Amino acid sequence: MTTTERPDTTGRITDEDIERAKAQIGIPVRQRDIPWNKVPQSDSISHFAFGCGDDNPLFHDPEYGRNTRWHGQIAPPTFPITTGIDQTPPFTDEYHKKLFRGLFRGTGKYYSGVKWTWYQPIYPGMTVYSETFTLDVEVKQSSFSGGRSVKETYRYLYVDASGRPVATRDESYINAERSGSKKAGKLKNIERERWTPEKMGEVEKAYEDEVRQGAEPRWWEDVAVGDRVPAVMKGPLGVVDIISMHMGWGWGGYGIGPLKYAHQARKRMPAFYVPDEYGMPEVVQRLHWDSARARELGIPAAYDYGQMRAAWVSHLLTNWIGDDGWLFDMDLTMRGFNYHGDTHLCTGRVVEKGAGPRDPVTIEVAATSQRGEATTQGTAKVLLPSRDLGPVILPEPDEALRVRAAQVVSRMGGKVGEFVRQQNLDRLDLD
Repeated sequence: MTTTERPDTTGRITDEDIERAKAQIGIPVRQRDIPWNKVPQSDSISHFAFGCGDDNPLFHDPEYGRNTRWHGQIAPPTFPITTGIDQTPPFTDEYHKKLFRGLFRGTGKYYSGVKWTWYQPIYPGMTVYSETFTLDVEVKQSSFSGGRSVKETYRYLYVDASGRPVATRDESYINAERSGSKKAGKLKNIERERWTPEKMGEVEKAYEDEVRQGAEPRWWEDVAVGDRVPAVMKGPLGVVDIISMHMGWGWGGYGIGPLKYAHQARKRMPAFYVPDEYGMPEVVQRLHWDSARARELGIPAAYDYGQMRAAWVSHLLTNWIGDDGWLFDMDLTMRGFNYHGDTHLCTGRVVEKGAGPRDPVTIEVAATSQRGEATTQGTAKVLLPSRDLGPVILPEPDEALRVRAAQVVSRMGGKVGEFVRQQNLDRLDLD
C-alpha cells in the first residue's frame, strides 16, 4: 500500500466531492511537465530493475538482450511508471479549475490495487508519451477506517511516438475517513518483526533458491494447470529498499525533491508538508520511511509503496516465462500493509490454460508476509512460445484504445477533455 497523507485528520467524505469525482471521469489531466526519465536509456532501465531487486540480465545487459528475440535490452514490465511525456494542456477555464480543486481534503488516500496490460516492450532510446484520467469512482464502506470511503481508479495510458499503445495501468486508491483508523484498532496488535540468525538464514536460502527460466524457452505445450511458479523472496523491507526504488522510479509524480526543489514544492503545494516535532516541514509521504509518523496515525510502522509489490510480482512472472514469453496483463489487489521489517514471498500457480497455443495461460499470484498474510493477491495472463506454432505474437489493443492512443500523440487530448466536459456539464453545478 501507499498513501498520500493529508494534514487535516478530521476530513470526511462528502456527497459534493463524490459528485465532483464522478464528473472527472474520462477527462485527461496533466500530470507533470518532465517525467523522471524523459527518454528511457540503458542505465535508467537498469537502475529501475535494480530498485526492484531484479537482476534479470534481460533488463540490465544490452549484449545479453541482443541474443534474445527482442534484439536488445528491454525494460521491466512496470517501468512505465517512471516515464511518459504528458502533452495534455493545463486547465485554463474556471470550470476545470473548480472541478479538480481539493477533492476529499483531510482524508487518507491509500493504494488498493492495479491492473496492468502490456502491448509492446520499451527499449533504450524509445520515447514514451502518456495520458491520465479517472476511469471509475465507487462509493463503499471502509473496513480499515470504519467510515465511508471512495474508490477512485485512474487510467495511465502509455503510447509510442506512432500512437500505438505500449501499456495501460489502471491504478485504484481508497479515500478513507481518517478519523476512523484509530477507532477501528485493526492494526493495534501488529508489531515489527524481530529477526534471529535462524530466521534470516531461511530468508537467505529463499534468495539462493530463486529460479529464472532465462534463455531456455518455456513451451506452452509443457505447461499444465496446477503447475507452481518458483517463488521469489523480497525483504526484510528497510529504508535502503525505499531509497533504491526512488533511485529508479523518481518521486512517482508527487512533485517533491531536495533543497531548492523542496522550497519550490512547499510554495506550490503547502498542504503536502507537515511540521515534524522540531518544526521542520516534512512531506506527508514520509510514512514510507518514518515509522514514528506512521504510529501517530495508528499504523504500526512505515511501509512500502504498492508499486513496489506490483514490480515484485512481475519479477516472479518474468522469471517464470523466460526471455521468449510475454507478460500480457496483471491484476492485483493490495489487502494489507507491508511494513518495514517484513518479508514477502511472491508465489504463483497455473489455474487456467487456453484451448490453443495462442491463448494466454492464467496464473494466480500472491505476495505473502512472514505473518502468513497475503497482502497482495491477483491473477496474471502470460503468452508462451509454442513448439507447433512458434514464437509469441504480441497482443493487439482494441479499437477504442488505439483511437485514444492516437489522440495522445496527435496533441488532441484537449479535444477529448472538452468532449467529456460537455457530457458532464449537466451533472454538476460548480457555481
